[in-house]
Amino acid sequence: MLFMVVERFAPGKATEVYRVARERGRMLPDGLIYIDSWVSAALDVCFQLMETEDPVLFQEWVANWGDLADIEIVPVAHSKSTSNLMARLDGLPTDDD
Repeated sequence: MLFMVVERFAPGKATEVYRVARERGRMLPDGLIYIDSWVSAALDVCFQLMETEDPVLFQEWVANWGDLADIEIVPVAHSKSTSNLMARLDGLPTDDD
């Protein structure tokens, strides 16, 4: 399952977040897979796409980052899958047909 992780850095902590990442890596428990990330132009928010079959692994990951960021974890689906679902619900053909 895919998750969009929204990491809002604590005020003034962006430099420390990147220092910790350089020193200790992402600190992901086995089974939590990092896919890609994007950082806001203001350097205060990081959006990360991750994958796991066990969402409980996020609890361990969040605990590793302590007070450096507020972290929101949102389950997501590919837009094509959602488009196909909405077409099926409307009784229309899908890309899979």
